[in-house]
Amino acid sequence: MNRFQALCALILPITFAVPCQAAEVGMRQISVAAPERGRDLAVTVWYPAEASGEPTLSGDNKIFKGAPAFRDAPLIKGNFPLVVMSHGSGGRVEAMAWLAGELAKAGFVVAGPNHPGTTSGDSTPAETPKLWERTQDLSAVIDALTTDTRWSGAIDAARIGVVGFSLGGAAAMEIAGARASLDAYARYCDAYTKWDCAWYSGGKGYVNDEPVKVDKVDLRSIDKARFERSNLDRRVQAAVLVDPGLAQAYEAESLKEIVIPMTFINLGSSGTIPTAVIADKLAKLPPHGSYSTVAGADHFSFLPECKPGAVDMLVKFGEVDPICTESTRSRADIHGELTGLVLQALQKTLKEHP
Repeated sequence: MNRFQALCALILPITFAVPCQAAEVGMRQISVAAPERGRDLAVTVWYPAEASGEPTLSGDNKIFKGAPAFRDAPLIKGNFPLVVMSHGSGGRVEAMAWLAGELAKAGFVVAGPNHPGTTSGDSTPAETPKLWERTQDLSAVIDALTTDTRWSGAIDAARIGVVGFSLGGAAAMEIAGARASLDAYARYCDAYTKWDCAWYSGGKGYVNDEPVKVDKVDLRSIDKARFERSNLDRRVQAAVLVDPGLAQAYEAESLKEIVIPMTFINLGSSGTIPTAVIADKLAKLPPHGSYSTVAGADHFSFLPECKPGAVDMLVKFGEVDPICTESTRSRADIHGELTGLVLQALQKTLKEHP
């Protein structure tokens, strides 16, 4: 019995009509209109599929291992929940393929955009705090997949969840109803000069896959009305938030008003989780909040498994973050635990209606 089969055995009482062993992973890349952006979004969709189409490794590159999928494979018949995903700052949704594929095997349609302005090769400090744009992206993806006849017949629009990591976790919080305080965020960065706050100090960004010099971002100059507005999308019925960004900036009352289940996950143990993303106190605020930690992990454990030689390659690129450094646990082992936590949260909330 492999790791995923064992996981399926554990969650069988709350699985959907699609048996874990019945579906392969289909993967398709689509464009989604985003009127607020004035451009289309590049979106990847993973889904329960037949074992046909072109075998591929979703998210594979020189650094990271890809996840197996069948490109453009036929979607199997069924009525599936939809999960929208939001990647971290400077990342790509393809890097979430290791998780998206497992969700697709379990009977979810999973879709995520590459967020303009905060995606690998297209990322600047000035664009990073504009969470209202990220939530608009996610809502645009929901609009597209629930109305496009190529997908809508297979998606249950009453069963929609969101999974976000890091800055994507902040976007997931906001689309669930959380609101952030610009003053609180600015004060936090006045005192905390690491992580996201270090990024705002300026120096370098990326445009068209090239490094560019950028100025320091004055957070107090951000559009306060947009930053603090509600970005709630009531179609979202469950949220999973992994190391959510802006952890020190949320208005407590806004979280207390969130009625959907909010599953917070921190990577690491007590005392090792960065202030920027620690979520134990946040998880106590929503009426249906829960909190878990993944021991032996760190923030970068959510990234895909790294290929041999990746550490040396990153050093040559001048990368200073320990993107491929493993702790006492392998990244594959950590991914197994994370997959179980995410699946358990989504299955519990988005199980098929009677």
